[in-house]
Amino acid sequence: MNFQEAQTYLDDLQFHKIKLGLDSMRSFLARVGHPEQSLRYVHVAGTNGKGSVSVTLLTLLAGAGYRVGLYTSPHLSSVRERFRINDTYISAEKFAEIASRIREVLGIDKITYFEFTTALALLWFAESNLDLVILETGMGGRLDATNVIVPLVSVITNVTMDHEAYLGTTVAAVAAEKAGIIKASVPVVSGLAADEGLAVVERICEEKEAPLYCYGQDFSASQGVDHLWSWEPVGQRLAACGLDALRCSMRGSYQIVNASLALAVLALLQPHGFLLSSAAIRSGLARVRWPGRLEHICLDRQSRVVLASGQTTDATVICYLLDGAHNPAGVESLVRTLRQEYKYRRLIVVWGAMLDKDLDNTLPLIAEMADVLMLTRPAGERAATPEQLLAHLDPTAQPRCECVVDVERALRRAEELAQDGDLIVVAGSLYLIGAARRILVGELVE
Repeated sequence: MNFQEAQTYLDDLQFHKIKLGLDSMRSFLARVGHPEQSLRYVHVAGTNGKGSVSVTLLTLLAGAGYRVGLYTSPHLSSVRERFRINDTYISAEKFAEIASRIREVLGIDKITYFEFTTALALLWFAESNLDLVILETGMGGRLDATNVIVPLVSVITNVTMDHEAYLGTTVAAVAAEKAGIIKASVPVVSGLAADEGLAVVERICEEKEAPLYCYGQDFSASQGVDHLWSWEPVGQRLAACGLDALRCSMRGSYQIVNASLALAVLALLQPHGFLLSSAAIRSGLARVRWPGRLEHICLDRQSRVVLASGQTTDATVICYLLDGAHNPAGVESLVRTLRQEYKYRRLIVVWGAMLDKDLDNTLPLIAEMADVLMLTRPAGERAATPEQLLAHLDPTAQPRCECVVDVERALRRAEELAQDGDLIVVAGSLYLIGAARRILVGELVE
């Protein structure tokens, strides 16, 4: 297969329903000689923040000279975004080559889309002479296709309600699924709040004799002046030195928590030979980029050229903020960040979401802040129509709404309404973020 044929084959697997379980992955990996057993891992689960923690670890380790693989999901625009080694995404040719091998091995057998991409990642990483692989779970953890490995460190960023149809209807049930990545004697880094979710993780760690290191208990962060912050181990359990004068390149106070989790992981990786200087950590944190997550994009209205931070122009500037907030906790973080860290004259929100998401506890949160709410529909059978979204809003909010089905037309309409000092926020679904980002700045991968 060439890349287009491989992509079509993979897309056809979307017709197979989500199937949680490890039998298919274990069977396939056995048939190709267990490539996963030749690698060292950090395994990352959680409701929100998985990608930020993962890309922070990648950036810090790669900047210090290590060769690190990263597997994340979902992608914004191209499936190749899911597979990286340091700063390089998998090539179209390599993707097609490995996809062809997988199809040949499978024969008439079928696996899910996520199982296929996970298998592809493991095969690519196994042949690439890596120091470490960072694997992000797709959904949950216990039955997630990535849960076929034994890592050096496990991470559970947080636990809030999401994917209830698959993971459970209580925080404790969701936590039990995510805690399924915990392995015997493997240390766990956690950013969980002190609630029933943490109690579940603590119990499972105790059962498996897995040391647990919690944000706020075993390490913490404190903010100083000029957006600088410091990281400190608490007590003697985490053998690491404190770090000060740190600066996160990504906006949002919660990114300091995510970065703190990454620093705790680095401390636990030291006995395995991963050594980073404080200077390497400081410079690495300042370089972290995670497209589509509180990503600020400014365009010259006339030329459509993307303006660098601080760059001035004689023409009118259109300012966008792209954020893949799609569940209640994510939207709450977006709203809090808008209130605390952004100044604007009016807020124009372009929103699209999947119909199976918790629209009653997400859309009204952002609608309350919006001066104009542009409801649109990203591609996909699960995507809600603008009219379906409108039905989840209080009648008092509806006069501020416009329904524009096509994403590109919705962005154009938002720009027509935007004046100097206005901010256009695009949020609600990563599918929408991917479509909008492609329209505004082009593809993330060549």
